[in-house]
Amino acid sequence: MFKYEHILTQPVFFLFVAFSFLLTFGYFWGRRHNKEIFLSAFNDLMEVFHPDDQTFTNIGGAIGYHANLFIRKKGAFLSRVDATITMLPRHSWLYFPISKLIRKYDRLFIELYVKNKPEEECHLIEKQYSRFAGAKIAGAGRLNTETVTWGAYTFHMYYETLNTHTRLMDFINRNPEPGIIRHIAIVPDQKKCFIFMIPRKGQVARYLAPVYRWLPSVVKKP
Repeated sequence: MFKYEHILTQPVFFLFVAFSFLLTFGYFWGRRHNKEIFLSAFNDLMEVFHPDDQTFTNIGGAIGYHANLFIRKKGAFLSRVDATITMLPRHSWLYFPISKLIRKYDRLFIELYVKNKPEEECHLIEKQYSRFAGAKIAGAGRLNTETVTWGAYTFHMYYETLNTHTRLMDFINRNPEPGIIRHIAIVPDQKKCFIFMIPRKGQVARYLAPVYRWLPSVVKKP
């Protein structure tokens, strides 16, 4: 007779088995779900930017990926796009609730390298997102600021001149819903544009494409 056979009949043993099965199921479900988000987001980036070359790198197991998209087309106002996606640890059901409470959502950071230095700095940043660490705007005190309603959200608008203010408002009026966008920034000193989005399957291209079409109005072509 098996020495510890009595353990196999204890309720706690069945609970342990069920709990282990649940964690295993959660691991594979979470990895698959995160992979679907990553593939959807990066396929949308390819659809919007049509790069001439690209590289993709895993930077965090099931929760982090990075992409470099290179644009060599003559007359393009961009030379490169870097994108980093970090996702909630859906594969770890023990840590997932804590991460959800702290980080709240998946994150897609997009950096656009422009060939010509923009004339003015400007930002559209969602009010709640602006409270997160790392979302602060350096030198905000030297910019004009205004609070605007964009769809169902409240955004802070930062701009230097009335001309940029007009272009920002024109973009909002032409696109009445921000969707998954939480921050758009143009930073001349770095010759970059930044876009922060909450990546959701099938939605990145939908809300990114209008920003991409609008940027040449505030970033001069070479």
